[in-house]
Amino acid sequence: MEWKKLLSKKLLGHTTESSTDGRSQFQRDFDRIVFSSAFRRLQDKTQVFPLPESDYVHTRLTHSLEVSCVGRSLGNLVGKKILDKNKKLKDEFTQFHFGEIVASACLAHDIGNPPFGHSGEDAIAEYFRNGNGKEFENKLNSKQWTDLTKFEGNAQGFRIITKLQNPTIKGGLRLSCATLAAFTKYPKESLLEKSSNSKSHKEKLYKKYGFFQSEKELFKEVAEETGLPKKEEYNKSLFWSRHPLAFLVEAADDICYRIMDLEDGFRLGLLSFKETEELLMPLKGDASLNIYDERNENDKIGYLRAKAISELVKNLSDAFVEKEKDILAGKLDKDLIALIKTADALEEIKKVSIDRIYSIRSVVEREAAGFEVLGGLLDTFIRAVNEFAEDKISPKNKTIIKLMPKQFLGKGGKPDNNIYTRLLKITDLVSGMTDSYAVSLFRKIKGISLPNR
Repeated sequence: MEWKKLLSKKLLGHTTESSTDGRSQFQRDFDRIVFSSAFRRLQDKTQVFPLPESDYVHTRLTHSLEVSCVGRSLGNLVGKKILDKNKKLKDEFTQFHFGEIVASACLAHDIGNPPFGHSGEDAIAEYFRNGNGKEFENKLNSKQWTDLTKFEGNAQGFRIITKLQNPTIKGGLRLSCATLAAFTKYPKESLLEKSSNSKSHKEKLYKKYGFFQSEKELFKEVAEETGLPKKEEYNKSLFWSRHPLAFLVEAADDICYRIMDLEDGFRLGLLSFKETEELLMPLKGDASLNIYDERNENDKIGYLRAKAISELVKNLSDAFVEKEKDILAGKLDKDLIALIKTADALEEIKKVSIDRIYSIRSVVEREAAGFEVLGGLLDTFIRAVNEFAEDKISPKNKTIIKLMPKQFLGKGGKPDNNIYTRLLKITDLVSGMTDSYAVSLFRKIKGISLPNR
């Protein structure tokens, strides 16, 4: 891969825009994401803790903003080091362009997450895999069916920013190909078919997938524009090497969810001060503790959190540059965070979070509720839309159709003839809901609560 192509300013489906307002194309990407309705809805989507009494803990919105800040720092540091080695790039790019691309991709990294976090993804997949949605298996091809039975928020995010936002415009938000490629941590389709002479090893980095069948041609355009090489052993499937800056997007997310979720757990009393301090101390590097003892416990943890993030940004940027050759060759099969000297300390934080934070009763209750709420909404809307498509709709389902915005049906407010497209539009509707709206609508539709006058 070559950096000049990787940093393509070309807009998906369009030519590069000329800057007339002092912003770079990558700054425009950032701004378009910020002002999108899908990004705004993240303010009522749970990060870890559902509807906490404390207003300190994170939502998907605050998490995304923090990841974006960390990603910008990583991109700036990496950009400077790359430009110092590649003088020709300096004629067209600055270190801040790297930071802007990573920041924009980080900002959107959770934009496709459904209500109830990752359990929401499982709930949608479970509905099709083992619920009433299983009846559609024989009506779809294997790749379309896998899109649904392994529903993926990353693929939904790519669909949102390239198609659902500004649906009448090719390219949706019209982001640069560089930002879209960096956003796509898993540049492959949901179902892979290896060549007969392919290797038997598993790709460690690609546990998930990055786009649905409905957007495969859009990602193909992104991959070709940025020069991402296809994986030869998967020449029967769509599978590319990861954009180098996607490693930084992933690293920024890893930093924030491990460190910030830990701090949230402390603030909510799930971990003691001593336990939290012991977990963060190994990450602070050589940071001075001169005024540490003068702070209260909350401020001490905040101080250690800040120093840990600063040290991790420095170490991860160094690791990226050290592995740049392998990354550009598409040969790095580990995430960056596994390559730094404090990897074990971060892994310990992850283990503690799984045991002591992510498994608390309120989190588990939310996950259980997600299966009922999202499965129930999917079933309600899918049955109504299918009856509508067959012109034998019941009075009950006529009222359900009236609850659906027309863009989730099809052209002219009529259901799409293609069953795959029809089902995707309904998953668009349900996965795009906020936590509160999904619960409220489910309760009203099921008659558990009645709307106010």
